[in-house]
Amino acid sequence: MRLVIGIFLIFSWLSTAVLAQEISPKTLAECIAIAEQQHPSLKAATAAVQAGHARVWQAASNYLPQVNASYLAQRRQTRPAAFGGTGGQAIRSNFFNAGAGLTQVLFDFGQNLNAIRAAQESEQSLQADRMTQRDIVVLNLKQAYFNVLATVRLLRVADETVRQNHKHLEQAQGRFDVGLAAKFDVTRAQVQMANAELNQVTARNNVAVARETLRNALGWTRPLDFDIVDNFDVHQLTVAEADALKAAYDRRPEIQSILAQQRATTQQISALRKSYLPSVQAQADYSYLGTDYPLSNVWDVGATVNLNILNGGLTTAQISEQKANLSTLKFNEEVLRQNIALEVRQAVLNLQQAAESIRVSEKALQQAKENLELAEGRYNTGVGNIIELTDAQTSLTSAEASHVQALYTYKTTLAALGKATAQELSTD
Repeated sequence: MRLVIGIFLIFSWLSTAVLAQEISPKTLAECIAIAEQQHPSLKAATAAVQAGHARVWQAASNYLPQVNASYLAQRRQTRPAAFGGTGGQAIRSNFFNAGAGLTQVLFDFGQNLNAIRAAQESEQSLQADRMTQRDIVVLNLKQAYFNVLATVRLLRVADETVRQNHKHLEQAQGRFDVGLAAKFDVTRAQVQMANAELNQVTARNNVAVARETLRNALGWTRPLDFDIVDNFDVHQLTVAEADALKAAYDRRPEIQSILAQQRATTQQISALRKSYLPSVQAQADYSYLGTDYPLSNVWDVGATVNLNILNGGLTTAQISEQKANLSTLKFNEEVLRQNIALEVRQAVLNLQQAAESIRVSEKALQQAKENLELAEGRYNTGVGNIIELTDAQTSLTSAEASHVQALYTYKTTLAALGKATAQELSTD
């Protein structure tokens, strides 16, 4: 009996531990790790990199020996022509041919080597594209994460507003019952209470929508069964524009991708130019052939020199096309650098504004709290009126919402600057 009780207690403890682990709040870093593993767009980008790696081996295969084997069995019928007639008696015979052959490129002035290098650069471009997709996923995740935190805080504001308005309604009703206030005070407080409850319903729905958005940003297919850690506490970060621009030009994967594409195109042009030059291949064949078994064996070894003398201008046109593609890539790089510079400058300016907005909203929030305390005191003593009280409550609610919005804007702007400079910027 004691053994059964012990097993039950151990099982209960393990179940509690597992449940606690599942529902424990997750940090932003943990959510990013989940998105990196789960998000389908990153899986697609990884598959594209794998395809690029396979194309490198496709290009390298041209430098490796090529071996083939074949077997042929034929039943032939011939009818020899007869002199002065339509033909003699048909002759049927068998023919068999089995063998294997080997070819090996000996020298091609580096044409295949250029093709391999072009494929390698293309793979590097795909890897950079995957990093770009990863940065986009992380930015969307951070925005969704901070949006959940903002909506949760706004729900708390809505809950507190309902509580405050309920208290004001009781005050107004109490003063009306003893003849110290008009019916208008009660109806005014009731309207204010109804509006607060409506805002509370909206805030709850916003939290639910924000959590669904976070689930989508995670690439999470199952229900979001965990909460997230509130990291809205801000420690202001100062970023110089020149440093941000330098980091962006050095780190942005989009630039690395387009530079790799330029190198790949340059290698392709070199490979096409070398196709004008001769290439040397070694060949070896061994076969058995004859009309009946045992078959006769035949072997030969040799080398072939191939030279492209005339192909109707195809190679020249292909080189011209690749040169135009290279020019396009260079112009696109210039456009990309300009867009990145604009993105970085905007993010730096927006971050400065967001930091200032936090300072102003904190001051406005403190003043709104003091104003509500004064209004409540004045109303309780009969000096103030219900309009003054409800206006003070509305101002406090607005100030609290503005402060939450300022915190959200700062966090999302910092995330945008981190994406713009391709580095992790944190104020935690």
